[in-house]
Amino acid sequence: MRRRIHPAAVVGGAAVLGTGALYLTGLLLTAEEAPTGTSVLGVDIGGLEQGEARQKLDRELRAVTTAPIDVTVGDGTDRVAPAAAGFRVDTEETAADATRSGKGPFTVIGNLFASDGGPVDPVVRIDEDRTRQAVQDLADKHDRTVREGAVTFDKGAPKAVPARTGLSLNVDESVDLLRDAYLSPEPETVTLPVRESAPRVSAAETERAMREFARPALSAPIVLTTDQGRITLTPATLSKHLSMRPDGKNRLQPELDGEALFKDPAVVAAVDAVTTEPKDATLRLDGDRVTVATDGTPGQKVTSEALSKAVVPLLTESGAARTGEVATVKKQPTLTRAKLPELGLTEKVSSFTANFEKAAYRTKNIGRAAELINGSTVMPGETWSFNDTVGERTTENGFVDGIIILNDKYTKASGGGVSTVATAMFNAIFFAGVKPVEYGAHSFYIERYPEGREATVAWGSLDLKFANDSGKALHILTSSTDTSITVTFLGTKKYDSVEASKGPRTNIKEPGTRPGAEKDCQPQTPLEGFDVTVERIFRNDGVEVKREPFHTRYTPRDEVTCD
Repeated sequence: MRRRIHPAAVVGGAAVLGTGALYLTGLLLTAEEAPTGTSVLGVDIGGLEQGEARQKLDRELRAVTTAPIDVTVGDGTDRVAPAAAGFRVDTEETAADATRSGKGPFTVIGNLFASDGGPVDPVVRIDEDRTRQAVQDLADKHDRTVREGAVTFDKGAPKAVPARTGLSLNVDESVDLLRDAYLSPEPETVTLPVRESAPRVSAAETERAMREFARPALSAPIVLTTDQGRITLTPATLSKHLSMRPDGKNRLQPELDGEALFKDPAVVAAVDAVTTEPKDATLRLDGDRVTVATDGTPGQKVTSEALSKAVVPLLTESGAARTGEVATVKKQPTLTRAKLPELGLTEKVSSFTANFEKAAYRTKNIGRAAELINGSTVMPGETWSFNDTVGERTTENGFVDGIIILNDKYTKASGGGVSTVATAMFNAIFFAGVKPVEYGAHSFYIERYPEGREATVAWGSLDLKFANDSGKALHILTSSTDTSITVTFLGTKKYDSVEASKGPRTNIKEPGTRPGAEKDCQPQTPLEGFDVTVERIFRNDGVEVKREPFHTRYTPRDEVTCD
């Protein structure tokens, strides 16, 4: 509290003391006190000692010095806590300044007789790093990238993506504004400076695209017609393959991914239903001459290009106008009556029949392989493959278990007996005079086959292939019974005749004896192993043109008995 002084003392003192004495007297009587009328931000601290002044400032300025600063960032608002921004009032230093302001000689003497205090600015401490971080936090919260207006399609419905202006807070200028706003005598919301980036595709353009294309495009199914049926495209299917992208003038333009639409499982099924495959002419022999049993017929297909071309103009239509015709492409057969002379399919080139003992599995498997091969056409220069044509010998492919040779002994496996078809095919290749590319004989000799002119196949390890080097097309006919398989090549003979000449057996080895398997044992009669060479002899006009040797080595067929 401020001390009061008796008038007599003042008068007596004035009589004996000079100016210096008055200053000393005032200094003693008003030491450590703020002048009367001193205030800080409206808080009166006049007559208070420094410690008392600091305590009062701490108590009564708390609400003012910690009040958040309201700010506007673009179209958003926020508040900044002074402490978070590194702002604080140093009440101790402020109180010290207030009391020091009354220590001049004239002020001290004056304070003996009158009050001359006034407003004192608070001492504000600012942590620049925290201020910048507080502004950066505002930027992280309110900054946003520009978003272009767009249209998307999902689950059969269009969706507008609204355009949004990009916003970037100017941190450097905002730091200064925030500092100036702290303890402002007239506090108000501070508008912080931002940089705006306008979208190129506006909200108005997005709405136009929705109105003129997106909504109509998925308003109902699109129906495409062909002479074989209809293809229906639902909004859900269409929406997966539609998009809209801005052009050079920032107008949203529709795009249809025709390839993806064409490959969509729902569309594939619909297109397959109206697709017909061409059928080749059926050929037969009249003596040794080729004739046509039934002529070939064309098929038709829908292409991805035709599908897209038909769909696009219907997307903005409504009602019955969403139905339109899709163009089809004719698929011509490889073989027709008119093409036979050009292809050279005029005569029988070779034929071979392989006989076998009747067995249900043989009839089934040999008949199935013959069915898959029959009607194959091999163009000049092409290579034909047994495995590619027949496929894996599985139950799903129409084959059953039968006897095969594995590790030089009989055993059961799917497709047993198919090697009889391979042997008939090998001999047809042999006598047609075309080039074998891949082939292999059985590991040991089987008596029903011609020595050195037989073949076997195994899925994934051994194939039977030939290259058509005849210069004309070759057409393969097959037929089978319960005990035989015949393979015939049609085309144009390159040689007048192709003959086989077999040499003697050499390097003969006697068979051994081995026990049979404990499970599914197959008995096996013994037969010697041997080497044999067969020559293929080519003749034109009765004159030998060339000959080719085929060498085969057979291992002994050991005797296997089953108890």
